[in-house]
Amino acid sequence: MTIEDIQAEIVDEFSMFDDWMQRYEYMIELGKSLPLIEEQYKTEDNIIKGCQSKVWVHAELEDDKLVFTADSDAIITKGIIAILIRAFSGQKPKDIIEADTDFIDEIGLKEHLSPTRANGLVSMIKQLKLYAVAYQTQLS
Repeated sequence: MTIEDIQAEIVDEFSMFDDWMQRYEYMIELGKSLPLIEEQYKTEDNIIKGCQSKVWVHAELEDDKLVFTADSDAIITKGIIAILIRAFSGQKPKDIIEADTDFIDEIGLKEHLSPTRANGLVSMIKQLKLYAVAYQTQLS
């Protein structure tokens, strides 16, 4: 599946919910299904700067595709990173770099987050794309 296909699927899933309480509950569920980062990667180097809560992300290249694992000490934040990882994990670095993140606006996520969580969301996206740039450089 392409990043765009996965993003469209996420938008469809969120459109099934009538209100934001249901969407938050769904995000918490997504967070519970997140492929968890191994303890050895829960280091200062893997913490995303700019997030109010702690978010660790680890990336590895497998068959020319980036595979992300993550964790957070906050349940909503864990749900947010789960959505991003679902969209980007298992994709080629070049595709991650070129992907837009309009689907975040389509599900209305940014406008329903506190300013600090919205900043954290931007930091998470930036970090995932930075990993992609680093691995793309290795592949070139």
